[in-house]
Amino acid sequence: MAINGFGVTELQLVLLRRMADFQPALVEDAVLRLGAGRAELREANKRWQAMIRAPRFPRGGARYTAVLGPPDATVARRIGDLDCTAHQWALPLWPELRFEVLLGPAELGGPLLNEWLVRPPGSPAPALRTLADLAPWSCVPDDVGAAFPSAVPREGTAPTRFQLDLQAPDADGRLHSCTADFTWGLLQEVRVAGE
Repeated sequence: MAINGFGVTELQLVLLRRMADFQPALVEDAVLRLGAGRAELREANKRWQAMIRAPRFPRGGARYTAVLGPPDATVARRIGDLDCTAHQWALPLWPELRFEVLLGPAELGGPLLNEWLVRPPGSPAPALRTLADLAPWSCVPDDVGAAFPSAVPREGTAPTRFQLDLQAPDADGRLHSCTADFTWGLLQEVRVAGE
């Protein structure tokens, strides 16, 4: 499914556009795998920004259904006192993950709370034991939080970004204070304090 020629490939290009700030080489390889180039990357992002600002374009989670079609999975999720709904889609670039749109309670109009890549239930998480295991594009926030339970979430530097502050050992077992940066829920880089 696509709306005005904007579908799964184009949405993946939008996700990649924001990741290019951190991982330009990985993004370039992924863009080529999609059969696109830098011009298509820029055009997809430009079109997406115009569409989400257009008065007639669907709002909230409906914008993703318009572009990606019906979700592959819909999951009820309780967050604090709120009964939320998560819609998930498989994307070819990240087959082990799902693109998830989290919507707030229907009685509040089902507001869009989050949109990012997640690991679906039953999909094995990577073994994350040391700083070296925290490689770009290897994991999502839940993976890191499970591996390093002291991780503390922080707001990212932009709407599609998220951060975790954590303590992680190096190969010699020495603990380091770090900040893990995620874009659209995918790990981009880990910065060690003082380096």
